[in-house]
Amino acid sequence: MIEAGADAPLFSMPNQDGMTVSLDDFAGRYVLLWWYPKASTPG
Repeated sequence: MIEAGADAPLFSMPNQDGMTVSLDDFAGRYVLLWWYPKASTPG
């Protein structure tokens, strides 16, 4: 688990257009990650 205020670990993931982006692509800028944990699941 990541502690509040800690640096994010390096990661890569597809964006909304299917292109791979990584945390390094945003060096020196603020990054907000937003996801829906129950998206596309029943309930």
